[in-house]
Formats: sequence, structure tokens, C-alpha cells
Amino acid sequence: MRTLLSVLVVLAFAIKLLAEDTNSPAPPKTTASAPMKIGTGEATNHYDEVMIVTGRVAQVTIRPRMIFLNLDRAYPDTPFTVVMFPGKYLADAKALEGKAVEIKGKIKNYHDKPEIELDNTNQLTVPGSGIPIIFQEATQPTNAPVVAPSTNAPPPSTESTNFPEIM
Repeated sequence: MRTLLSVLVVLAFAIKLLAEDTNSPAPPKTTASAPMKIGTGEATNHYDEVMIVTGRVAQVTIRPRMIFLNLDRAYPDTPFTVVMFPGKYLADAKALEGKAVEIKGKIKNYHDKPEIELDNTNQLTVPGSGIPIIFQEATQPTNAPVVAPSTNAPPPSTESTNFPEIM
């Protein structure tokens, strides 16, 4: 009888503890957690996810309509690329060459290579350097070719060619 009584007391105590756990309010859920930091080699495992990708700028390629930052290795062997399209460009992208950077954004798959499109100054940081990231409005470079309106006749040329004249 004594054992039965002690079992009942322990059982009642256990039920009380379980009841307290179910009546306590649930911890608040966090809807937006900070993105995880990953290296350039891990980016292929995180397509369509927002991450912070860390790496060293191995190559800066400036084209008339876009800028590429290739991290860790130069193109075509780069494991990760940062792309900036028309609109806003880094004021001095070449200054980032050789620097360790962190890029925050959604990782996209472009021709089986991971990349992040950079369109905001908050996406790019140079940890511990104090280098301000300055964007400027994109303009057409002064050395870009000027395209003449299309006509049926070829444009006049002052240069001589190795081709014979056709009469």
C-alpha cells in the first residue's frame, strides 16, 4: 500500500510538471534571422538563399555596361562572382582588388556558377578596412565607340585597307 501511495504521489507530481510546460507561453518566433556567412566554395549549396559570401577580390573586370568582381580566383576559374548592372556602379571598383570582402544577397545560379547581383551599398563590406563603399550613377565611358545611325551606304573611311577597290 505504501508503494502504491508513493507511486501515485510521483505520478501526480509528474503530471503537474507536464501541465505547467503546456500552459507556459511559447517562445517568440523570429521571422527574420541574420544570414549565415559562407565561403565562396559553399555558395553552390545555397542557390536562391540569402547569404553573406566571404572571399578575396581576385579580379575586377569593368565593361561599358557592367562590372564583375571575381572572388578568390580570376575568371574562368572563379568560384563566385559579384555582378553590378547599369544604374549604379562602384566609384572605384579597382580599389577592391586584393581585398577581403563580404557580399550579402540572394545567391543566383548563372551558367552553373554562383553569383550575387549588387545593387545596394549595404550588400558589400570590406571588414576592418574603413574603406567607404561609394556608388555613383552609371555613365557611358568616354572611350566607348559612338554608333552612327544606320544607312545603306558604308561610312566614309580615311584609312587605307589591304582590300582592292571593287568597281
